[in-house]
Parts: sequence; C-alpha cells; structure tokens
Amino acid sequence: MLVVQGYKNVPAEARGAAIAIGNFDGVHRGHQALLRAAAAIGRELGVPAGALIFEPHPREFFHPEEPHFHLTTLKQKLELFERAGLALAVVLPFDAKLASLSAEDFVALVVVDGIGARHVVIGHDFFFGRKRGGTPETMQDAGAKYGFGVTIIPPVAEDGEVFSSSSIRLHLAQGDVKGAARLLGRHWRIDGTVVGGAKRGTDLGFPTANIPLPKGTALGHGIYAVRVHLAGEHHDGAAYLGTRPTYDNGMPVLEVFLLDFDGDLYGREIDVEFVDFIRGDRKFDSSEALISQMQADCERIRDILADH
Repeated sequence: MLVVQGYKNVPAEARGAAIAIGNFDGVHRGHQALLRAAAAIGRELGVPAGALIFEPHPREFFHPEEPHFHLTTLKQKLELFERAGLALAVVLPFDAKLASLSAEDFVALVVVDGIGARHVVIGHDFFFGRKRGGTPETMQDAGAKYGFGVTIIPPVAEDGEVFSSSSIRLHLAQGDVKGAARLLGRHWRIDGTVVGGAKRGTDLGFPTANIPLPKGTALGHGIYAVRVHLAGEHHDGAAYLGTRPTYDNGMPVLEVFLLDFDGDLYGREIDVEFVDFIRGDRKFDSSEALISQMQADCERIRDILADH
C-alpha cells in the first residue's frame, strides 16, 4: 500500500482515487463500511481506493492538555487499511495551518488540487474545515461544483447500538473487551516494547513482560485472557492491568504473563490482543493468597483461549 504524507506533491499514481475521509480511530465496523464503499467504488471506476486520515487526532491538537485514548496507532490503522483492500493512504499532519482552512479551502486545496479525488466517501457525522464548518451536505455541494462523486454512509448499528469510537472506549473502560470486540470486528490490541519492572512477578513464579501504557489509555483494571503476538508467532497469556494494591498501590501498569513460554522478552516488540475479562483488581491478604488466585486465573484463561 502506498502511504503519502501530506497533500502537496502527491505522486501521480495516488491521484484520482476513491477516497474515504475520516479519523478512523479504531477502524471499527462503522469505519469498515466506509472502507468497503471506497474499495467497491474504486473497482467500479477503475481507480485506486484509499483513505485520508489526520495525524495527530484533531482533538489532540485542540486540547493537548487532555490525554486522548487512541484505539489504534497509526501503524495499526495502515495495516487495517491494507487488509481492507485499500491501495493508498494519505496522512495529513493536523497542524495550525490545516486547522485554519475553511471547509471550502479544505476541499479546493486538499481534495481537488492536492489529491485530485475522483470520489469521496464520508460518514453521516463527518464535519471538516475551520470550526467544523463543513458538513456532509457541504461536501456534496462541492462534489457537484468540482466534478467528483460523493457517498455518505449512514449510521451502522447492531441491536440498537451504533458502532462508534466513543462506545468502544466506554466498553474498554468497563473492562468489557468482548463488547469492544463486537463493535470493532476484532479483538482490541496494544503493542509496545517490553521494559524492565520490579521482578515481583518472577518472585511469585509468574514472570511478566511489562508494557508501558500509551498516554490516555483507559482500560478497566483487572485480569484478562490475552493472545500475545511475537515475531510472527502467537502465545496464550494472562494480562494484569492495575495498581498492585497487594503491594504498593502505585501507578497503573500492564503486565503480561505468557503461558508455557520460556524466553527473554526484554526490549522486544509484542502485540497484546485482549480476548476476555477474567476478574477485577483487588488486594490480597498475602502473597500466598495472590499466587493461589493467579493459578486459578491461568487455568480459567487456558480454558477460554482453548475455545477461541
């Protein structure tokens, strides 16, 4: 997949595409409807299909003091776009200059002159331009003016719940990773580099890989059944997110114990896929009581992951 940074000096092979535009945080099932539409229109028109996204998220630009819970990293987004059959991704740096563009200038400079879009796909709630002045109807009018097609995707829902990034964040904050997976269409993941810890897990007989949490991550505290992806392989595991109330009640930390794994993970990149919630975090009266509960947790996790 071709990845283009910015809208100036866009290569010829990236111009004239069917483009889905949005933030696509999570690339959930609602977003996937936009990507499928762009891919189908691209095939119909005989042009490349792609996605145009903003980095960083506009909310981060306008409110840098408020940590934003990213459901997907840029790397994950690009991988999911490619898996959806897109041939192109345009990454627009969201800065003061881009934020100052009116809706009309955004269309003229970015959509028309910059990437020369043949067709644009947007969601029903897509607003753009300075002070979010552009609406889906604005984009339709611009398409008629400049000669590109516009498709607006209505809300996508299941059992009365609309697929949205905010709904997914709410599920994750409650530890409901299965509910989040239903909206995402896949299990939610965190990736990162394993760092050193206090070695307390090793002392308890459960050596863990510690992963720094991305800024703003708001996942419910407790024990999870996870799958860990490492160098092309996957391993079943147990993950703990919490403040270690039995010991120091400190800053939240993500600790992952790989079942039936013997090796050094320090400094390695791993991808943690959250499959199910096991129990909430709590304080134990002794290390022995904690070890007994961890053993029971791991047996339950084995059973759960054996069914996946």
